[in-house]
Amino acid sequence: MASMRFRDREVVFDNGVRGETIAVPSANPVNYWQVVSDPSAMPKVTVDGKLFVPPGARGRLPVVVVVPGSLSIAASHLKHAETLVGMGIAAFVLDPFGARGVTSTVANQAQFSFAASAHDVAATVKVLAQHPGIDPARIGLQGHSRGGSAVLTAVTRRFCEAVHGPSLAVRSVLAAYPWCGHQFLDPRVGATEVRVVIGDQDDWVSPQQAQGYVQALRLSGASASIRIVAGAEHSFDRLEPLQDIPDASVSPAAPTGYLADDGALIHPTTGQPDKGLTDRDLAVYALKAGYGVRGATIGSQGDQAALFREEMTGFFRRTLLA
Repeated sequence: MASMRFRDREVVFDNGVRGETIAVPSANPVNYWQVVSDPSAMPKVTVDGKLFVPPGARGRLPVVVVVPGSLSIAASHLKHAETLVGMGIAAFVLDPFGARGVTSTVANQAQFSFAASAHDVAATVKVLAQHPGIDPARIGLQGHSRGGSAVLTAVTRRFCEAVHGPSLAVRSVLAAYPWCGHQFLDPRVGATEVRVVIGDQDDWVSPQQAQGYVQALRLSGASASIRIVAGAEHSFDRLEPLQDIPDASVSPAAPTGYLADDGALIHPTTGQPDKGLTDRDLAVYALKAGYGVRGATIGSQGDQAALFREEMTGFFRRTLLA
């Protein structure tokens, strides 16, 4: 029996706040080049999510878009949204999976492109900026794993301006243990502040690759920082014991696939941009080159989940409420 789509679930927080389902017109690009250089060719799709608004709120509020990783929406994402609402910040939990008939991308990340994931986020920003209860100058993003990759790309100006135009900008981004295997050569994000949090024991993604990306952002003039948490594994924000995910297909040590200004992927072994290259092409290369690994770990130990919550609340209190 198929599981119920997130849009069809009734989600109510302990304080009585009920999620409102909002549709987001998005697309299924085959790669980044299509988003940046040939958007009319992208197949359309409408994704959705739920908006949670603090009780008794008046005027236009800041909002944080919570973007899940490869395992889709978990209890931890809803708990983060509830925490944000308790701070006086609206929260929008995005579901990139339901409209595409996908339940998990753990074993196969190519079911829809990373460009599609980022497009969903940028399209969500466009929709929320037009919402009468949201302050378009105080939009934040929080992405986990694949969702962390999505939020980082979604604020890169080369990418996001193709989706929502040059006048709109996200205020701040918290990327939790993001995969940074695709990076624009021009990583500029304008005035958006970027914070990456990742564990030094992560076996899904590369902390070193994330460090390199943050440094590239700094060199481009961005306000960007990274915190590497000693002893932490992937998804250490979850209040769940460490567990092995045996069907996880990962290649954290594979070379970075850079992106030209027009969105074309650059193959690591040729150094040449190719508008026809896709995620799958680089994934197959990584496997053939011996970088592929089967199985990875998620979960937290000790006070790691509390540490993440403190990072999250402190970051968005400072960037959206100060």
